[in-house]
Amino acid sequence: MSEAKDRIFLVDDDRNILMSVSMALEAEGFNVETFNDGEAGLKAILETNPDLVVLDVKMPRMDGIEVLSKLRENSTIPAIFLTSKDDEVDQVIGLRMGADDYITKPFSQRLLIERIKALLRRRDLINGESKGDSNKTNNIEYGDLLLDDSRHLCAWKGQPLNLTVTEYLIVKALALRPGHVRNRDQLIDMAYGENIYVDDRTIDSHIKRIRRKFKKIDDSFDKIETLYGVGYRYKED
Repeated sequence: MSEAKDRIFLVDDDRNILMSVSMALEAEGFNVETFNDGEAGLKAILETNPDLVVLDVKMPRMDGIEVLSKLRENSTIPAIFLTSKDDEVDQVIGLRMGADDYITKPFSQRLLIERIKALLRRRDLINGESKGDSNKTNNIEYGDLLLDDSRHLCAWKGQPLNLTVTEYLIVKALALRPGHVRNRDQLIDMAYGENIYVDDRTIDSHIKRIRRKFKKIDDSFDKIETLYGVGYRYKED
């Protein structure tokens, strides 16, 4: 992580979780702000643009799904969902709405901290900060696709897409080797890092959302192919 303290916003109606998790994160060197309902959390996120948000799904006034939906209208702030253990619907919907990760309750604070750190490392890798290469650019241009790490910019036919950190890294993983198949485990490693367990459906949900974003710009977009039972690949021109 960069030397500056990253700002984490926790939005959950369980005050015990807010207190215990915020103390654990502050002990790790993060700046933490807490909110006990979705409406207040969304207002603060939009006003102050933190480095990462942790959202509980079920909250009064405005639930986590609605918060993320409104947030994703104009923001790619990394987001982690807290979901109930048995509610797979929340997890899938959250990923489709643009969450970068999810953790099921009850959860260990250490697991949450590691997921937060992993997501921030991925952000820093895109920005070139993890190795102190803030002036280094690493562009990929392939046909109508442009990826610019220094600006976290993905553009198709000259029009920018609003991709989250995870979505950007998945597109990059595929575009680095057009025509070559990436299985789900490889995409998980490239987008999340090694030693992070993520269910296969997480990648599938991200791919669906990525395709929708490209199709908003170009309805004929078909560059990301599914090879059923194998994985995904970026079509060669």
